[in-house]
Amino acid sequence: MFKFLHTADIHLDSPLLNLDNYDDVPRDEFRSATRRAFDNIVALAIREQVRFVLIAGDLYDGDCADFNTPIYFRHKMEALRDAGIKVFIIQGNHDAASNMKRAFRLQLPDNVHLFSTRKPETVRLDDLKVAIHGQGFADKAVEEDLSKNYPKPVAGHINIGMLHTNCGSHEGHDPYAPSTIGGLTSKGYQYWALGHIHKPQTLTGPDPWIIYCGNPQGRHIGEAGARGCILATVDGDRIHKKTVPVDVLRWELLDCDVSDCSDGDAAVVETLSRLSELAEAAADMPLAVRVKLTGRTAGHCDVTRHAAFWDGQIREAVLNRFSERVWVEKIRFKTRPATVVSEVIDSGLDELISDLNDSGLADTARSELRLDFEKMLTALPHDPRIDTGDLDLDNDAAMAVVLAEARDLLTSRILTAGAGG
Repeated sequence: MFKFLHTADIHLDSPLLNLDNYDDVPRDEFRSATRRAFDNIVALAIREQVRFVLIAGDLYDGDCADFNTPIYFRHKMEALRDAGIKVFIIQGNHDAASNMKRAFRLQLPDNVHLFSTRKPETVRLDDLKVAIHGQGFADKAVEEDLSKNYPKPVAGHINIGMLHTNCGSHEGHDPYAPSTIGGLTSKGYQYWALGHIHKPQTLTGPDPWIIYCGNPQGRHIGEAGARGCILATVDGDRIHKKTVPVDVLRWELLDCDVSDCSDGDAAVVETLSRLSELAEAAADMPLAVRVKLTGRTAGHCDVTRHAAFWDGQIREAVLNRFSERVWVEKIRFKTRPATVVSEVIDSGLDELISDLNDSGLADTARSELRLDFEKMLTALPHDPRIDTGDLDLDNDAAMAVVLAEARDLLTSRILTAGAGG
């Protein structure tokens, strides 16, 4: 019986976001996050006395401008060598051979094996009865299925394939080195250590295991939730696996239902309560949270008409309660009016919007708005908190959301005006 560890997509020392554009971000926590997560991987490997570590591509985020990054990595490999742990690495699209002029030229200790980028190769660990097969990326945009040329399994051995690939179809990731579950299964290996897709997921198992371990540290809100690596135990001809979190800063999406909140102050209290639950579940880990206020609420008019004010109130309350342990990345106000009168107004506005769409006036307005919008984006400095994807004027689904929000804003203003507000 022995153990091994599977990780990928480390993107060592890559920035998590454009920190300088945020006034209240805990910069030190963000800047060091990928390195500290890798510290945790090395510590886990030593603590669990694994026999080898697999790094399935994108160790680096590109060629290292700062040579301290590969020097740091070498020191970590030396620590694993001193613990008797071997390391096997394939290159991915971000650290493909054609991109890397510096990092992989630094001599690494003899416990580290970097697989060829020209053709698949096999490393046999005969003392463990293990054969590891792999090939790295020679260029960033690998379009062929590299796994097709992987060799037959070594008889009497546990066969492990390492591959940086888009297996199947994963939205948001380039279709590099495309492969299929059927194709990988047909190779007769017992375990496929995949990289490239940052969301952890098991495609199939246990015969064979085909696993994306995910990246060990989320770098933006699209990588929310716990991040870690796979700790696998080989017991005879069977492999058991578990995911072990190693992240040091966690992104979270919080949908906060404020249906029972009568005004903005109550919404602030409810938001703090929900954030406290997240913080408690994460123990001592710092959180970066995108908050979305939802629900039909009597406070809708208040929070939507004065969204900037309540955004500031929530941020101030979070800072006072949690200091830098919880950082609010963005707040979205997605509430709806709660009164019976609003339902009638909603219906009328829906008819108005429908009429505008049917008459073609909306298309005309969209064309005029597009010019103004492009001028505005050119003139304004970049701010990562502004999600311009929500205002894709050529996306009908996005525009439907905008029209719904406009209806709700008009509703709240009509109701407020009717109440003398």
